[in-house]
Amino acid sequence: MNMKTIRKKVGLPPGSLVFTGKQHADKVRLDIIDYDPVSLNELKTGNIEDSFSYKDSSSTTWIDIKGIHDTGLISKLGENFDIHSLVLEDILNTNQRPKIEVFDNYIFIVLKMLSYNETKKIVDSEQVSLIIGRSYVISLQEKEEDIFEPLRERLRKGKGRIRSKGADYLAYTILDVITDNYFLMLEMLGEQMEEFEEKLLKGPNQETLKQLYVLKRENLLLRKSVWPLREVITQLERSESPLIMKKTAPFLRDLYDHIIQVIDTVETHRDMTAGLIELYLSSSSNRMNEVMKVLTIIATIFIPLTFIAGIYGMNFENMPELEWPWAYFALLFVMLLIGAGMLLYFRKKKWL
Repeated sequence: MNMKTIRKKVGLPPGSLVFTGKQHADKVRLDIIDYDPVSLNELKTGNIEDSFSYKDSSSTTWIDIKGIHDTGLISKLGENFDIHSLVLEDILNTNQRPKIEVFDNYIFIVLKMLSYNETKKIVDSEQVSLIIGRSYVISLQEKEEDIFEPLRERLRKGKGRIRSKGADYLAYTILDVITDNYFLMLEMLGEQMEEFEEKLLKGPNQETLKQLYVLKRENLLLRKSVWPLREVITQLERSESPLIMKKTAPFLRDLYDHIIQVIDTVETHRDMTAGLIELYLSSSSNRMNEVMKVLTIIATIFIPLTFIAGIYGMNFENMPELEWPWAYFALLFVMLLIGAGMLLYFRKKKWL
């Protein structure tokens, strides 16, 4: 989050429109798809005014807004669709916790779109806001790139039941696409964890430890982003709002099951990451113990040898062995026997 923008926001009254995220798109772009069971119209534009005529449309409309840095555009959107100023503030505050708010004429949902950056080996997070009306769904994204193109293609080709359903079912499909993307991202994270495990078994190093802590941080981000979705979907399913049809409830229950699977996988990955860190620490400790054992054995062997060398290094005149011609070689032989004997003893004890 941009700390300079947060400072600008401090002290302002509730509902003040200040964008607190990082600008990912140069210009705001709108992808509008208006459809019914027999027809579909698609419009790509940069003017928010082009979406105003769809507010009370008899068909279903999906207004996808890419780029939320333009506070003036967000303000116009709120004025035309009667969106509360606090909701607009939450849209612009990209550090929101996933949540749902039910109003008389629309439902507001905030969640995180997560994707795996294979180049940087990190999880990219983007806030997505949904406004579900009687006949429209407004989605607001931070970036131009998204994962909704397959959904647009389904609408264009009229595949499945989506063209015959209303805005609530469209909102469900958007949530379902985001949830399915969680599984793809978790699969990539799982593969990365397997690579780390192989590296640790071959030989741990400081770089691997740094990567493990990055992975641990990513798992915390996932947990923070996914856990609140459980209550979001629950509230959406149990909502008594007339905007959610009873026929959509079974699909929302299925979506809830998918969220539970994602949460279980996140928790599993979290435990596995902690296990990998423990494996690294254990491997490092064992490696250090092996080194210390070798050094200790070497020091132990040299203790009696040093003792002998110390005795014969003293300047006494009455040392009979010094006058024996073979004393030097005999002493070396004794020292060799002592060292070899200690090595054999250590090997017998399986210390080597």
